[in-house]
Amino acid sequence: MAIKNIIFDLGGIFLKVNYQKTQDTFVELGIANFDEYYRQDFVSKPFKQIEVGEISPEGFYEGIRNITNTKITDTDLEYAWNAMLGEFWLDRLEWLNDINKQYNVYLFSNTNKIHYDAFLNTYNQLNFNKSFHSYFIKDYYSHVLGLRKPNIESYQAILKEQNLEAQETLFIDDTYKNIEGAIEAGLQTLHLTSSMNLIIETNKLLISIK
Repeated sequence: MAIKNIIFDLGGIFLKVNYQKTQDTFVELGIANFDEYYRQDFVSKPFKQIEVGEISPEGFYEGIRNITNTKITDTDLEYAWNAMLGEFWLDRLEWLNDINKQYNVYLFSNTNKIHYDAFLNTYNQLNFNKSFHSYFIKDYYSHVLGLRKPNIESYQAILKEQNLEAQETLFIDDTYKNIEGAIEAGLQTLHLTSSMNLIIETNKLLISIK
């Protein structure tokens, strides 16, 4: 069935993300086993709670101190948590300007208030004459939606709100667990690995299933 809608992930798709930088920074702060609490494909309780908006940034920092038995300051924790966030791929944003004229384009990111504020600040420093939100019919964030990938209910909530047919909707993400959830929800999918080019692979797929 032909694609009419595209739901993009954010990190690893439009925004460069390096999880190792956050892990290394937390290790420098004294949490040697940080990967037991957070990885690209796994999150422990406080990380999950902030991604669905159950706790505030301050509650998140306190949660990290509790599970790691440390006394690291909020400022240092914020710095370490944001260390993974890089720059935007400018060519991909430019391409997004074109693709959203041909398809109904949405964003769905597992994120949190801390990262949200940080990446919007990074985008705003580009001084484009448009807001980041304007690239999409709607951009969804787990901490606002109250649901996170790969839970099937998160995809279903977006499909229902936007009145989209799952089989007419392409979901693109760089985390395979999230792809698995999307497949379960009936979406067509593209798992974008680090060796793949978003523009080339998406265009190729869209042509192949017309």
